[in-house]
Amino acid sequence: MIRWIIFLVIVLVIDFYAFQSVKTVTKNKIVVVIYWLLSIAVLGNVIYKLLTFNNSKGLTQSVMFAFGLLILSIIPKISAIGVLFSEDIFRVLKGIFNYFSSSSVNTFLPDRRAFVSKLALGLAAIPFASILYGMSRGKYNFQVVEHTLFFDDLPTSFDGFKITHISDIHSGSFDNEEKIAYGIDLINEQESDVILFTGDLVNNTAAEMDPWISHFKSLKAPLGKFSVLGNHDYGEYVRWKTKEEKDKNFQDIKDIHPKIGFNLLLNDSIYIEKGSEKIAILGVENWGTRFKKAGDLSLASSNVLNEDFKILLSHDPSHWENEVKNHLNNYQLTLSGHTHGMQFGIEIPCFKWSPVQYVYKHWAGVYKEFERYINVNRGFGFLAFPGRVGIWPEITVITLKKK
Repeated sequence: MIRWIIFLVIVLVIDFYAFQSVKTVTKNKIVVVIYWLLSIAVLGNVIYKLLTFNNSKGLTQSVMFAFGLLILSIIPKISAIGVLFSEDIFRVLKGIFNYFSSSSVNTFLPDRRAFVSKLALGLAAIPFASILYGMSRGKYNFQVVEHTLFFDDLPTSFDGFKITHISDIHSGSFDNEEKIAYGIDLINEQESDVILFTGDLVNNTAAEMDPWISHFKSLKAPLGKFSVLGNHDYGEYVRWKTKEEKDKNFQDIKDIHPKIGFNLLLNDSIYIEKGSEKIAILGVENWGTRFKKAGDLSLASSNVLNEDFKILLSHDPSHWENEVKNHLNNYQLTLSGHTHGMQFGIEIPCFKWSPVQYVYKHWAGVYKEFERYINVNRGFGFLAFPGRVGIWPEITVITLKKK
């Protein structure tokens, strides 16, 4: 409860200064009222959470919700606060110009100051509008991202082998059946040989997936659908009444995978054959530097040979950085997710940025080191913040080619 009160105080302080900034720039009462109503809506959401806070939910889940509100409420308003500071800045500049120039600067600076103040307010509106778009449309703005990767040791029969990689479904966050059905259809339209899912089926509980089983069961891949677990699939962000209740939820989550036609790999492997040749699909349980570490790469690799062509499913990309890429066994391609690209960032040709890159070295897209690849999927769903800004939900299609 104390952390929510602290968060509420922070939001109130920023709201006060941002509101004063708006009144400084514009005398339009409609603009002021609209801004005030938006602020009240956000504050009302925080107060509602305070009054309905469920002690059975874990600290991590509460922190993630607070992060979502932080993006929604604070980031755009910080820009607006710049309006207040711009008054002081230009007052200082005016004094400097008056000292070195003629008195005509006196008429120039107030006009320029008003222009910059309005510009600052306009810039403050950009992230706010982006967030509103991200909440209304961005969270279901599914993007098909295609990569072609070349390997010397790819078996000839698998030249042109097509993979659809999805991750981080987070079914507990879904709120639009039509959009999810569209996303499922988009996956099937890729007509890949296999579909590989790299974990986080739910936010916390198996029941979250119940309304969506029929949708995900309709996914089609002629050579199979394979999956692993993510950190949210272990139910560790809920305070369970008993260990038995937590264990049952975990078993229920594992049981969902065959219900939707996925072969769940728990530190295990399987071969896919074409003609007389084969490649290995390996899956480890979650292995993370910051979250649960249950993955056992040695166990998952115990039934494959070093010379086999291997595709590894591992939810957290920190596993690749810390163990996989330097392993004596050769894992040609690793598929991960987990980061969501933080659901917030900028991606344009030749440039991509998200705050998550300061936490994860490999956070979105394909990376290559030592002739080994990792693809980090940006996630199919969303968590905490109910939207996506600049980092869209992703369906990755990877085509393997022989050099």
